[in-house]
Amino acid sequence: MEASDRCRRHLPVLLLWVNGLMMLGLAGVHQQINLCNESLMLEKLPVCGKFFEGMMKKVDSKKWCNLTEFIMYYNNFTQCTEREANNASCFWPNPLAERFITGIHKQYFSNCTLDNVHWEDPPDEILVTLILIPVILTCAMIMLVVWCSKRSDILV
Repeated sequence: MEASDRCRRHLPVLLLWVNGLMMLGLAGVHQQINLCNESLMLEKLPVCGKFFEGMMKKVDSKKWCNLTEFIMYYNNFTQCTEREANNASCFWPNPLAERFITGIHKQYFSNCTLDNVHWEDPPDEILVTLILIPVILTCAMIMLVVWCSKRSDILV
């Protein structure tokens, strides 16, 4: 009897001790904290820019606003900036990387605006169809509700 009483008294202390050990492991006490090396990142990001610049020379400057012409180059550029930021123990995106990417955007895509978008109506056949379908469906639903409300024997 005395042994079981002693176990009951020590059980909460043992549980607290085990819980503390588990929390230390889950909190990542043993993980090393890496600080962002901003100077290394700023040193490496221009390499990505130079590579992107070389790839963009292959694209006619009149097509720089057409994303389909250079999407693979831009994807490689994005992955490069992310990789270099991660290699410098920095998260991505971060304000320094964003400032660099914005500079690239200003250099290549500053003339890509959508101010001159010309909107046109669809052909009359399509326009009439798009208008009539919801009108007919609405009328059909109203007729169905009225018909069902007059036939109360169906609902019972």
